[in-house]
Amino acid sequence: MKIFKVDDKKKYIDLLLLADESEKMVNKYIDKGTMYVLDDEGVKGEILVLDVGNSILEIKNLAVISKYQNQGYGRMLIDFVCKKYKNIFKVLQVGTGDSPLTIPFYEKCGFKRAYTIKNFFIENYDHPIIENGVKLVDMVYLKKEL
Repeated sequence: MKIFKVDDKKKYIDLLLLADESEKMVNKYIDKGTMYVLDDEGVKGEILVLDVGNSILEIKNLAVISKYQNQGYGRMLIDFVCKKYKNIFKVLQVGTGDSPLTIPFYEKCGFKRAYTIKNFFIENYDHPIIENGVKLVDMVYLKKEL
């Protein structure tokens, strides 16, 4: 298994769209961030991080191919980023929908709820975003000390 930085991020657009189904939204951050791909006898997932200032690194996109989920790949990507950036940034944060799938995952990875942006998904997407049967409305930010 290896995790490596990729420069041609658009090559992995299908993977990015697993985590953020709006290509318009992905295009807002894809060129600003740094992307890593996890390969374990084939690509299993990716993480894209962005320096948002004030010693904060933000996960803008984290995706694992569906059939490889719940096998530890997402956590491996987060652990990789934490180790790589722990002496450069103080905090790793992530914004996600208030979903019964994603919030518990990030909490298990050591993140704590920080703040919420009301109506984010309603105001920034041109169609309803449904995750695991739940319509996403607010963006929940979680933070982890590095």
